[in-house]
Amino acid sequence: MTILSTEQILSAFKNRKSCRHYDAERKISEQDFNFILELGRLSPSSVGSEPWKFIVLQDPKLREAIKPFSWGMASTLDSASHIVVILAKKNARFDTPFMLEGIKRRGVTEPEAIEKTLAKYKDFQENDMQTLNDERALFDWCSKQTYIALGNMMTGAAMAGIDSCPIEGFNYAEMNRVLSEAGLFDANEWGVSVAVTFGYRTQEIAQKARQPQEDVVIWAK
Repeated sequence: MTILSTEQILSAFKNRKSCRHYDAERKISEQDFNFILELGRLSPSSVGSEPWKFIVLQDPKLREAIKPFSWGMASTLDSASHIVVILAKKNARFDTPFMLEGIKRRGVTEPEAIEKTLAKYKDFQENDMQTLNDERALFDWCSKQTYIALGNMMTGAAMAGIDSCPIEGFNYAEMNRVLSEAGLFDANEWGVSVAVTFGYRTQEIAQKARQPQEDVVIWAK
């Protein structure tokens, strides 16, 4: 395994800025974009749930269809090399087939072990997180996991010299409607969490002001 220096990693983080102006003529190679998607797929998630799906919007007609309500990426829908909409699982209760599949995927197959794991998940959702009987809270929990994948995809892209921008600036009801009606997902099972654009910048981007290091609290005895 290749170990990057801290300087190399920090350089990529400092160069990563939210890109609002992409070079429409310059496209990310299939190999490089598969690399970005793989970073999302390999991301960690709470209890190994991996409650995400990645929709890559390359169809110009579909991009045009979401323009009226996608103000956060209005300037990049035509120029971004790739646009990804990340979905979050709906109603991911401990006792659903979705959670059971995740448990088995991690190698837990013995009935007794499965039962113990599900009981632990039930306690986690019911008492620790208090999300079990709240459909919106369960969806928000899954959405939080998608942001881990989002961050990894953007950071990895930056380390490969590819620009990106996270997008929440759109009407969620309309985005869910248009994409589900296009047959891209079952709206009963999945919902839009966040979007992200990728490509190559056409101009330098001003460095954003950051919180000072003094705002980081370290408590140690």
